[in-house]
Amino acid sequence: MKPNLQFLLSCIGAFSFVLSAAPMTNAAEVGTGSSFKGPIGLQLYSLRDQFKKDVPQTLDEVQNFGIKYAELAGTYNQSPEDFKKDLEKRNIQAVSAHFPYERYQNDVEGIAKEAKALGLKYVGCAWIPHKNPYDEKTCREAIATFNKAGEALEKHGLKFFYHVHGFEFQPYADGTLLDLMMKETNPKHVHYEMDVFWIVFPGRDPVKLMEKYPNRWSLMHLKDMKKGTQTGALTGGTDVNNDVAIGTGQIDFAPILKAAKKIGVKYYFIEDESSHSEQQIPVSLKSLAEIKF
Repeated sequence: MKPNLQFLLSCIGAFSFVLSAAPMTNAAEVGTGSSFKGPIGLQLYSLRDQFKKDVPQTLDEVQNFGIKYAELAGTYNQSPEDFKKDLEKRNIQAVSAHFPYERYQNDVEGIAKEAKALGLKYVGCAWIPHKNPYDEKTCREAIATFNKAGEALEKHGLKFFYHVHGFEFQPYADGTLLDLMMKETNPKHVHYEMDVFWIVFPGRDPVKLMEKYPNRWSLMHLKDMKKGTQTGALTGGTDVNNDVAIGTGQIDFAPILKAAKKIGVKYYFIEDESSHSEQQIPVSLKSLAEIKF
């Protein structure tokens, strides 16, 4: 019996519709490609000025970027519970957050409560208050604070991390004060976040640092540096507009991301502190997707 042609065509059309309507579960996440697999998120501090004006609208913008993961630096006058709900409405997961150093000294349990309300996996510190230059005494005080906080947070199922900012490369013994921190902080309780910009700015090599301490870097900030920016200063500070879109500056990300993949960095976050972050974030995501290593 010959098949009915019209029937076959209708079946093919129906099958095509099902395929087109089915969710693309294997589709690449934004910012990922043939080499860089992420997971990639955004440090929401990149849009701090926008958040101060309108939280829902700014979160809509983050969603429109295609971002699925976020690192926080505050909740902009919202409760942790409400901020988490606003993120979840947009299919954004809060993975980590920065809290002030003083709270790790005096309010670790408060941090834990907020972190659990936000659904975080990692809680970190991005700055150690200090007089320039950063010295051994301040470093050892931070080491004690981080070891104690990390152990306390581990009991809540949270991982503590310190975000290196560049001033920690002050010379010490036969290395630097960062070497002292790595040696004296307990690897079971203290993890580290590498901000690529703040490793290159003081004149260091991110790849060599990952090779030296392959088991300590859990998180990474991705940001590029304006071509011509002078490096070598141990200040941990520079003009925010020296932050440029990934792929347009002087940092070669291919070997960095290759090394990060090798040591097992868990999450990557674009952080763009410039006044042009809204325009630069999509460019950075596109560059990451196209990078080859």
